[in-house]
Amino acid sequence: MSGQRKIQEDIDILEQQERLYEIILFNDEVNTFDHVIDMLIEVCEHTSTQAEQCSIIVHNNGKCAVKTGSFKELKPRCSKLLEAGLSAEIV
Repeated sequence: MSGQRKIQEDIDILEQQERLYEIILFNDEVNTFDHVIDMLIEVCEHTSTQAEQCSIIVHNNGKCAVKTGSFKELKPRCSKLLEAGLSAEIV
């Protein structure tokens, strides 16, 4: 096996082992269901059904994981949710 191929295999393994994070959306008494649904569709690329289900879970349970991915991918999405007045964090 060539050194280049071994290095590429090591990189592939590390990429597969990259830690996944979640954006957690929290319930609040300020935002409407429609606003939350619109933001989940726009920012997290949910379908309307996914967004509606997440908004109901947030309302009933106080929070819901709305997107999973790498920290690098989630950071700008979480920032957009915060800018839209929603309560969210990456865990």
